[in-house]
Amino acid sequence: MSTILVWKEQLQNIYAKHSKIIMWAMQFIVGLFVFGFINTNVGFIKQYATMPYTIALAAVCTFLPLTIMVLCASILILIHLYALSLPLMAVTFAIFMLMYIFYFRFTPNMSWLVLLTPIGFALKVPFVIPVAFGLMGLPIGVIPVVFGTIIFYMLNFIKMNASTYKGGEGHEIIESIMIYLHQIMTNKEMWVMVTAMGISLVVVYAIHRSSVAHSWKLASAFGAATAVIIGTAGNIGLNTKIPYISMVLGGIAAILVGLLLEIIFFAVDYAQTETLQFEDDEYYYYVKAIPKLGVAVPKVSVKHINERKEVEEDEEDIVDSLEEKNLEEKATMVIEADEVSKLLEDNIEE
Repeated sequence: MSTILVWKEQLQNIYAKHSKIIMWAMQFIVGLFVFGFINTNVGFIKQYATMPYTIALAAVCTFLPLTIMVLCASILILIHLYALSLPLMAVTFAIFMLMYIFYFRFTPNMSWLVLLTPIGFALKVPFVIPVAFGLMGLPIGVIPVVFGTIIFYMLNFIKMNASTYKGGEGHEIIESIMIYLHQIMTNKEMWVMVTAMGISLVVVYAIHRSSVAHSWKLASAFGAATAVIIGTAGNIGLNTKIPYISMVLGGIAAILVGLLLEIIFFAVDYAQTETLQFEDDEYYYYVKAIPKLGVAVPKVSVKHINERKEVEEDEEDIVDSLEEKNLEEKATMVIEADEVSKLLEDNIEE
């Protein structure tokens, strides 16, 4: 454990020195995942769905606020849908506007959640998102998590039914749009996952804020279990087809991420817990104090291999300086002797 804490301190020192570069690198990686996911699922304009365009978009958004990356991702989706079907693009635009009205009203500073939630689904570990941001964020984070979940299922549905929207007569297009809206609004799997993600985040937040011992571990475990149970209940009660193995593995990954976050942000020593009581004129106060775990980072000592050589050189310099000083003293004595003898001769002559 002490080794892990030493690594933690070293990483914190590195982050403190290079925080801006690290944040740019992380934002660039998020951009690669987001734009790559969009181009893979709805890349109907082939020349824009290539890796150079993905890298270029990610590079540009690296130095801009995350809200701009959300807007760029939405615009890219609409551009691809325009190539597939103009009415489909219009309907998707209306859905985006409805979501963003609530998003910009309540959670304008949680853009990363809207971006990371579809990435979590794409990587088959969606339950990591509510567990991680239930520990690190606020319950209001449910809104961007829900929006990110809906966006993922919308894009997945369009990808699976793209051939339905290509070409067709006017009445066929209208019929396909109605089917699209109906499928989005009545997608049982999507709503089960929306419920699982939202409730899991709230459960994690409520438990990790309590004063019970090992609250972060309990929050991670109960949050992941809540999401898996809701997903299982949806499979049984609503006949959805969420893979059980994927849910279990996602729950395990969420617990591991929660433990990692606890080590980084909430390393405490529960064995040294103290309960304090004090009062003032109006209240009695009961306080639980838990000391943080911390270790001193070992300092690196540098040993000079040529230390003996340097000492010898210093000794030689000292000897040389002493010899020069002796020579100067002898010269001074000779000069003084000459002066004395000269004075004696002058006196004798007088």
